[in-house]
Amino acid sequence: MYETSYHRAGSLAEAAQLISNADDGKFLGGGQTLLPTMKQRLAAPSDIVDLTKIPELKGIREDGGSIVIGAATTHYEVASSALLKEKIPGLAALAGGIGDPAVRHMGTLGGSIANNDPAADYPSALVALNATVATSKRSLSAEDFFVGMFETALDDDEVVVSVSFPIAQKSAYSKYPNPASRYAMAGVFVARLGDGSVRVAVTGAGQNGVFRATAMEDALSGNWSPDAVAGIEVGADDMLHDIHGSADYRSNLVTVMAKRAVAATG
Repeated sequence: MYETSYHRAGSLAEAAQLISNADDGKFLGGGQTLLPTMKQRLAAPSDIVDLTKIPELKGIREDGGSIVIGAATTHYEVASSALLKEKIPGLAALAGGIGDPAVRHMGTLGGSIANNDPAADYPSALVALNATVATSKRSLSAEDFFVGMFETALDDDEVVVSVSFPIAQKSAYSKYPNPASRYAMAGVFVARLGDGSVRVAVTGAGQNGVFRATAMEDALSGNWSPDAVAGIEVGADDMLHDIHGSADYRSNLVTVMAKRAVAATG
């Protein structure tokens, strides 16, 4: 690891000031991506600004018809939240399947979505639940927030503050995890929102990161059952292809995971 200067911000204003004073500063959430990258000397920020102690970035609360989760809330806190288990059980279950206990106790919601790894779990939940990302500058819909593989709409000095998830009638997530990393080789989040609309989002499989499976959405709108999506294939042309699985394999996994996710809603 190259030499760096560590700063712990106590407020969003302080975080903005610290990052503006740095030659090449990076914000730090749970550190599950940035710190290993720095240890491998693949990143060498002049300064890192720790956001995890800023009070307004913490907590889970109900606000009208939505659940608002602070960006510095850990995966473990999301997974163990009684409120989420009642209102959006698919999101709580998703968080409980991220990495291992060490990762879940350190990794944060905001850090995960800001990194936007194409195999990360949370992006599928944000897109399927039509979530809104509140930052230090503005509010963005999930589909506007995620731009492409490892890319978001965030400016360099912009911080994710919280994510607002509309309470859904039904929600579930199913993924086929890489046996080593537990990242999704294909993960599908299904949701029937409060207005009755259906959204299906896929992570881990697409070359450009998270995407919606609109054919599955149409099928589930008329028949909410695993059979409704059993015959729907997502084209392999835009699927990832690597040593862990071919594009055709991932395409098939999407259908299998969609069936399992719908079945999990009961």
